[in-house]
Amino acid sequence: MRAMVLHKGAHRLQFEQVDSPRPDAGQLRLKIEACGVCRTDLHIIDGDLTHPSLPLIPGHEIVGTVAQIGEAAGGFALGQRVGVPWLGHTCGTCRYCVNNRENLCDDPGFTGYTLNGGYAEECVADARYVFALDGHDDPAALAPLLCAGLIGFRSLRLAGDAQRLGFYGFGAAAHILAQIAVWQGREIYAFTRPGDTAAQAFARETGAVWAGGSDETSPVLLDAALIFAPVGALVPKALKDLVKGGRVVCGGIHMSDIPSFAYDDLWHERQILSVANLTREDGETFFPLARRAGVRTQITPYRLERANEALDDLRQGRLQGAAVLLPSQNA
Repeated sequence: MRAMVLHKGAHRLQFEQVDSPRPDAGQLRLKIEACGVCRTDLHIIDGDLTHPSLPLIPGHEIVGTVAQIGEAAGGFALGQRVGVPWLGHTCGTCRYCVNNRENLCDDPGFTGYTLNGGYAEECVADARYVFALDGHDDPAALAPLLCAGLIGFRSLRLAGDAQRLGFYGFGAAAHILAQIAVWQGREIYAFTRPGDTAAQAFARETGAVWAGGSDETSPVLLDAALIFAPVGALVPKALKDLVKGGRVVCGGIHMSDIPSFAYDDLWHERQILSVANLTREDGETFFPLARRAGVRTQITPYRLERANEALDDLRQGRLQGAAVLLPSQNA
């Protein structure tokens, strides 16, 4: 099969022919229809995340159809459309798994990082961490929901019942979550790179009541701030934009160092939280909710062999919405 592969010491992917995977017990083999390109993929390829299993096929926003069912991998049918997220395996026995906190598992496997992912024509996946996507018709539009949507949704859940939400960074995750938050009756205030008027217009089109640069003061005090850009300096900035008792939620797996800030900015029971991975319950809640809310993703499609181009466009901020690789189609 064709795949984009990351090798030791490289910061670009190689387009190669590799052996098709075979499912072990408890696994499914999938024919991949689409795979989203996530900022976490950049962090892996650029070396910010330092323990990938190399050589590696990246990609963890996978939509495909079931091509083979391994022994003891029940609950799915051949040809069924499914999705595979970032959290691809857990031990099931550690203190976190047995207490319904599997996102913090002590011995996890991560799709496209420690497990081969979706920048390919096929993959295998632990059937426990495969989501049925019955009734969803467009695989390319679905792909960003598998991480940008799921991790963003977990960030939104950690924001609690906050009514005035600040989104810092308005890309793949924010444009999905904004639609859900607006549908729920919340107000969105979008903070983009300074001077990025295109992203600000995109945020307003998606339902934000205000959009401006991250160097601007929020026009209102916010109940919660969700940080999707991997920029640690946004944390003290967001704290200044919060009401008393407000919450800053850091939604990325990697972020640059957070600079020091005055204790007064944290006082009055403000909080800083991070989001780690996802749970199966997140997915079981999110996908029906996204459908009821009428979420539409804005995507830019790329052929599989153009993965490096898609990553460069993401790195340079040239995308609105999400990039998606299409292994078996023209793009």
